Amino acid sequence: MLRLAGVEVVARKPRNFPRLRRPLLVDEERITVALDVGANRGQWAAELRRAGYRGRIVSFEPGAEAFAALERAAASDPLWDCRRTAVGAGSGTTTLHVSRNSVSSSLLPHSDLQVAVAPESAEVDTETVTLARLDDLEGLAASGDRILLKADVEGAELDVLRGATRLLEWTRLLELELSAVPLHEGQPLLGEVVHWCEQAGFVLTGLEVSFRDRRTGDLLSANGFFRRA
Repeated sequence: MLRLAGVEVVARKPRNFPRLRRPLLVDEERITVALDVGANRGQWAAELRRAGYRGRIVSFEPGAEAFAALERAAASDPLWDCRRTAVGAGSGTTTLHVSRNSVSSSLLPHSDLQVAVAPESAEVDTETVTLARLDDLEGLAASGDRILLKADVEGAELDVLRGATRLLEWTRLLELELSAVPLHEGQPLLGEVVHWCEQAGFVLTGLEVSFRDRRTGDLLSANGFFRRA
């Protein structure tokens, strides 16, 4: 009857929603450090805390306005470290394309499709920001740590992984934004990123749609959840 009315009801259980399974995997894998790349205002890290995670979090956000909000969100949490830097496959400085809605800001220019389906993601400014490789940064993790690496960097997720090959040896879980179509100029798509992760020893365990073209229903991007094989 609900389906005839245009409503789908799904049991709110971890097997049906990878995001609900996240805290279970964090416990099973005994995660000690969560690396939050592309933190924006700290939404993902705050969700991780609400789900019961009490270990270290290190959040990375290059944008000035978003980083100020991130610092405020983490101010009362002694185990939540915030670093104002972009993360990628190289180091130095780079350009951040700042979007109107902040969460769509990227090191890569937006494609016409991205702006057409989400006008609020249009570029309104640029900032020159620091760029670093995770493997080059001190104090993130040490041998014996068990890492959850999350990267939501609007098309540059594979660069984050390429700059973290040493840390990936200690990484048990990955959570990555995966694009099915080019939303940013020059970005790798879902299949390429999944293949790279498989070659690095990770298995895709879940997909959760994060962005869909509401005009057509086409998948644009999803959050991919990976576990060390």
